[in-house]
Amino acid sequence: MTPLSDSNRPVPASAPSEIVTWDATTLSRHLHDRVVSCREVMNAYLDHVDAANPLVNAIVSRRERSALVAEADTADRELTGGRSRGWMHGFPQAIKDLSDARGLPTTQGSPLLAGQVAAADSLMVARMRAAGAIVIGKTNTPEFGLGSQSYNPVFGATRNAFDHTRTAGGSSGGAAAALAMRMLPVADGSDMMGSLRNPAAFNDVIGFRPSFGRVPGLAADPFGQQLATNGPMGRTIADVARLLEIQSGFDRRAPLSLGEPLRRGTDTVDIALERDVRGLRIGWLGDWGGHLAMESGVLALCEAALDRFVACGAELAACDLPFDPDTLWQSWTTLRHWAVAGNLRGYYTDPATCERLKPEAQWEVERGLQLSAQDIYAANVQRGDAYYAWNALFERFDYLAMPSAQLFPFDVDTHWPSEIAGWPMDTYHRWMEVVVPASMLGAPVISLPAGLSEEGLPMGFQLIGRPRDDWGVLQLARAYEKANGGLARLPPALQPAR
Repeated sequence: MTPLSDSNRPVPASAPSEIVTWDATTLSRHLHDRVVSCREVMNAYLDHVDAANPLVNAIVSRRERSALVAEADTADRELTGGRSRGWMHGFPQAIKDLSDARGLPTTQGSPLLAGQVAAADSLMVARMRAAGAIVIGKTNTPEFGLGSQSYNPVFGATRNAFDHTRTAGGSSGGAAAALAMRMLPVADGSDMMGSLRNPAAFNDVIGFRPSFGRVPGLAADPFGQQLATNGPMGRTIADVARLLEIQSGFDRRAPLSLGEPLRRGTDTVDIALERDVRGLRIGWLGDWGGHLAMESGVLALCEAALDRFVACGAELAACDLPFDPDTLWQSWTTLRHWAVAGNLRGYYTDPATCERLKPEAQWEVERGLQLSAQDIYAANVQRGDAYYAWNALFERFDYLAMPSAQLFPFDVDTHWPSEIAGWPMDTYHRWMEVVVPASMLGAPVISLPAGLSEEGLPMGFQLIGRPRDDWGVLQLARAYEKANGGLARLPPALQPAR
């Protein structure tokens, strides 16, 4: 595809306000210092959403402006009276449409749930609201979060911030595109199979999947499914770290949630993120010794980005996958089928609703219902073997790196790639196999912008840390951000005409 030229570059109805271009840390400081009011911030963001959202279709189920401005006025009165709810006080926020936000629909991209309004906030949303966030709507996601392409029959497809003919990825595609288009200061997402990492890579922002249990959620089976987690997205490492602090922490209703602090000490976030990375060992897994299909240009872009760590004094070396990838994939798909079937079985077994599930969802449930208890046990044993093998690799390396995706953003009308570089994909999610190891490990992993292809399409790379070393991953990511001179460039649609 030809890069956007000045003549065909789409632009919002008006240039965005300076307010929406501030990173979230700057926004919070200016709000608390009364440089700008919560009302001004709300109106600036809503004006920008009016102009920019039609280009990408990222924010859905929007609330009325009058109610939002009234909430912003309340937030202003609180600040005037010396009360701040927290770092997000006055932030306009849209919540991924897989999480409940009180008074808003949680459609999960499914016509079966369209119009169902949440009576209460999810645990994560409650924490964000308590920190001062004002919920303006939801961000788009694929049906039931299945697939790394954010399209659904309720709201349609979300488009890429850098090329509106391409996908934003998924399942946090709406969150990533809204963040990149400066319609949100920070964003929440969730990640089972790269859903915080793939859309971050596709939209040139940052997505962080924390250690399992770091950001708890409430579930019908609180001791069961351990593949997915919520987490933060942002345009700077400091923003991501601050949002993660708000989202994380033990809750007795979530028995597997982590009670240990995200970080130790009393330093500010900005100081605590600073670290001398000289001598740290980073293992580059690339395409897993040729196992993964990769579109031309992906590996080269990621390798060039990783050279910045070498310039900072870290050591970078190629390494091999420590566990048989086919066995890992078998374990992964078994556990995923089981999890999806547990969630959607009721819809699948009812003839009135089964036909309204997309084919990929039906396939997942069908496979899940065929599993025996022994199948699930065997898959968990395989997962344990993989965990031990990966931990052995962490004896040689402090951190591991690999691409965040195996191809650049593809056509928004393509539901999923059937092949990569001539290699056929045998399932609707095989093209995202590169994200599976960190999900299976339950380890902290961040997707960082690697740069743009010759066509101007974004790509990212993953940094994986030892389980529960979330802050260490953020510190290493901060070193990359500094060496890179910042991250999250402005999309073409928001750049001034030359």
